[in-house]
Amino acid sequence: MERRLLQSIVEVARHAFGAAASSIFLIDPETGDLVFEAVAGEGDGQLVGTRFPAGTGIAGWVAASGQSMLVDDLRESRHFSGEAAASTGYVPDSIMAAPLFGDDECVGVLEVLDRGAGGVREMADVELLGLLADQAAIGLELLTRLRAAEPSNRSDKALRLLEMAESLLAPTHG
Repeated sequence: MERRLLQSIVEVARHAFGAAASSIFLIDPETGDLVFEAVAGEGDGQLVGTRFPAGTGIAGWVAASGQSMLVDDLRESRHFSGEAAASTGYVPDSIMAAPLFGDDECVGVLEVLDRGAGGVREMADVELLGLLADQAAIGLELLTRLRAAEPSNRSDKALRLLEMAESLLAPTHG
């Protein structure tokens, strides 16, 4: 269910910004690697599960610094890893990225690649992406806590919320 939540966030981000792609990396707590957990647009269906070492590229910088970043011309960025991007099969021209925080530490990064309709609302776009990243982090933490709690310790409200989230995120049939 966590992956479906993250997938819905990247799909919303991609559509909200008219972007070629959007993705979420989570940080593997044991290795520090950045792991693609959800992808919409370019690379979807093939990148989930792909890992990069900690500190790789824009996502690595955002994860380490805990700050959002907007780069409209990646050729000018010293943080961009063209090699890592090329390994995914898609090399963007621009990236906007925001950290996902859980318990005061960065647990991942939400990225939007090659957003459409260029640059008029740059600061508003970064702020909106940050809000989406916050929603993703809160949703992820809530689901993790609800699943980890003993069923006898879950309140009725928490159970209803979990059931509602599961029904909203359930794949549609037909």
